[in-house]
Amino acid sequence: MEPLPKPLNFFKAYDIRGRLDDDLTEANAQRVGRAFAEVLEARRVVLGRDVRPSSAGLARAVAAGLVAAGVEVLDLGLCGTEEVYFAVSHLGADGGICVTASHNPMDYNGMKLVKAGSAPVGAETGLAEIKALAESGAFGSEVAGGRVVDAADTRGAYVDCILSFVSATALKPLKILVNAGNGAAGPTFDRLAEALAAKGVPWEFVRMRHAPDGRFPNGIPNPMLPKNQPPTAQMVRDVGADLAVAWDGDFDRCFFFDHEGTFIPGEYVVGLLAEVFLEKEPGTTIVHDPRVVWNTQDVVARAGGRAVMSTCGHTNIKQKLRDEGAIYGGEMSAHHYFRDFFYCDSGMIPWLLVCELLGRREYTLKDLVTERMAAFPSSGEVNFRVKDTAAAIARVDEVFGGKAKARDETDGLSLSFEDWRLNLRASNTEPLLRLNVEAMGSAERVNAALRWVSEIIEA
Repeated sequence: MEPLPKPLNFFKAYDIRGRLDDDLTEANAQRVGRAFAEVLEARRVVLGRDVRPSSAGLARAVAAGLVAAGVEVLDLGLCGTEEVYFAVSHLGADGGICVTASHNPMDYNGMKLVKAGSAPVGAETGLAEIKALAESGAFGSEVAGGRVVDAADTRGAYVDCILSFVSATALKPLKILVNAGNGAAGPTFDRLAEALAAKGVPWEFVRMRHAPDGRFPNGIPNPMLPKNQPPTAQMVRDVGADLAVAWDGDFDRCFFFDHEGTFIPGEYVVGLLAEVFLEKEPGTTIVHDPRVVWNTQDVVARAGGRAVMSTCGHTNIKQKLRDEGAIYGGEMSAHHYFRDFFYCDSGMIPWLLVCELLGRREYTLKDLVTERMAAFPSSGEVNFRVKDTAAAIARVDEVFGGKAKARDETDGLSLSFEDWRLNLRASNTEPLLRLNVEAMGSAERVNAALRWVSEIIEA
């Protein structure tokens, strides 16, 4: 195959993400499949896809590339990214690819890749080699024997694995609103709900935007965006739900609303889940990202655990969990990772654990987070478009660095002061500078610090 005249710019730091019909074409997707197989020396590969109209064609192209390399392609069809992660380990495959753009705009798509054992494929663990081979076209000879087989029947085993994280007898009556955002979550959730009902779990579900529809008639599912939250919040109040759960397009992230319709920022969910796992295994290790840390670190310290910071991004967090033997890891972006789920992220496990916690404590979700949010208020992530992200970070460091009690450069620049802290980092996936500010017990301090730092960034 001839080398490409230009680089495949859809290869990013963590995965593949690009604009359709620019360089992310079906022909190039076929190259990715072929390169994935040859670099990883894979013989059996799990393949799944999200609901976007372009995903089916891209998945067929990836399969063609894999088959040309002699691979048996285990096709899950429409599924969540975490179902690919599960199937790779469950079926003993050599790797997996999910064609998904998650919450990106309609004219984008991409892929998330793992190798044997559901281990991440990142810039330093094979992604660079796959990119180089796909660009060069220097593939080996085609190998006979490749084929595509239907592997959709793994969903039952996946559901059993997800439900193993909670005790059915501890699950008390709840009314739960679930918003699939017309993404891939609906069919998988329905299978999970059937299994819960069969176990006698007294939960009532209200479904919202449940049917998969890649046209996304209600907008691209990204519950983190404030503009997307009001419909879920209103529906919670309208139906009198105890809480709501909403997912992004490939449901590897889940988001929570309390019974009043208040959105719960992801960093406080990390603290909740850290507490859950430290009750299960006292003294164990919890991994967190560096953006907003004080609440999580305080929860872990109070529970006698060990908190470890990791660079942002799913490949980095997964590797840190493996390196540390951590039971759980969480990011404020609503990615949650679990040792007993092959160190991978899941959007189904977190809401089950939170609902189990509500039953055990007999509290509302609002009760569980209000005190923590008051003790460690945070700004939420604020994004800036600047011409030179490095120069903007340097300006902030020049003004504030000398006054800080502590600094950390695990990911971007983190500066800690007496009663507030900032993290400033360049996005790995978009041309943005991302700022998070947190404080101890003072929302006013958060707002003041946010104003100070923003003025320097925009100077």
